[in-house]
Amino acid sequence: METELTRRLAIQYPILQAPMAGGPSTPDLVAAVSNAGGLGSIGAGYLSPEQIRQTIREVKQRTDRPFGVNLFVPTQPTTSADAIARMNRHLDKYRIEAGIVTNPPIPEYAESFEEQVQAVMGENVSVFSFTFGIPSQDIIEAMKQHGIHVIGTATTVEEAIKLESAGVDAIVAQGSEAGGHRGTFLPSKTDALIGTMALVPQIADHVSVPIIASGGIMDGRGLVASLVLGASAVQMGTAFLASHESGAHTVYKGRILASSEDATEVTSAYSGKAARGILTEYMKDMRTYQGGIPDYPIQHAMTKEIRQAASKANNPELMSLWAGQGLRLAKERGAADIVEQTMEQAHLLMESLGKS
Repeated sequence: METELTRRLAIQYPILQAPMAGGPSTPDLVAAVSNAGGLGSIGAGYLSPEQIRQTIREVKQRTDRPFGVNLFVPTQPTTSADAIARMNRHLDKYRIEAGIVTNPPIPEYAESFEEQVQAVMGENVSVFSFTFGIPSQDIIEAMKQHGIHVIGTATTVEEAIKLESAGVDAIVAQGSEAGGHRGTFLPSKTDALIGTMALVPQIADHVSVPIIASGGIMDGRGLVASLVLGASAVQMGTAFLASHESGAHTVYKGRILASSEDATEVTSAYSGKAARGILTEYMKDMRTYQGGIPDYPIQHAMTKEIRQAASKANNPELMSLWAGQGLRLAKERGAADIVEQTMEQAHLLMESLGKS
């Protein structure tokens, strides 16, 4: 099933594995998707430059096919010191529950984006994707000069137009069904929670670069629907979370496989940026917090040790269980099987539609 984007990226199938930062996107998962004919992607937003280099090299040991690396475009937080201190005190109740030290100093917020970018460019990858904004024109041009395809993330038509103007090669149209962090970077009256089916054709009518549909796509039915709506490929994340190669915690995988389509909610309580995940006791409790949640990445840094301790203790109620609304369709199987079965179903559907 060849599209404009598969030709550009030199991949067999129009399936991209979502770059899930924080552990799920292991070298094994990235390589398995690429080896199966899709495009695997490293979620490198939280990795140091050296970790990025090492992970890229580990993927290259497992595949000679194209794959991508995703980074988070930095934004300048504006949260006051008082709001940060208040949240730090509030989080002590969860630190006590997790059995870790209370009232710790505020950790370093994030890695150097510029150094992360240099690490990606220096390792000769096929695709550089980004979310949360638009990198500088210098970075986009430098990537292209290195022969790297550049892909941005949009949650509205206006964001897609901005990305095309910036010179990206393709755009991920992230619908509200998508798991994990929202890629929204322009002000929106409704938090940019537009569904994939509504978003993709509207973006397709306003940009000329290939579109990658993302959000709630779990199988061949979602792939075919996305192509009909105007996409050139799909990006699937939740579909791969419970795969054998996924680095998601065992308890996390269990929640994915046991949850239904109404189990998720969008929250900023874990990181300071809106993200969709399976509802936890922490999320419920934080609904009643009276203060403002510090901006990303401050909140993310302050909750990191809580989430890590919860993971070690197999306590999902304090973990961030990012997932999309299609999670009832998730299955525990190999990543290559997911790609192959998605394509088999898509081909059968296309044949059926052609005969009708």
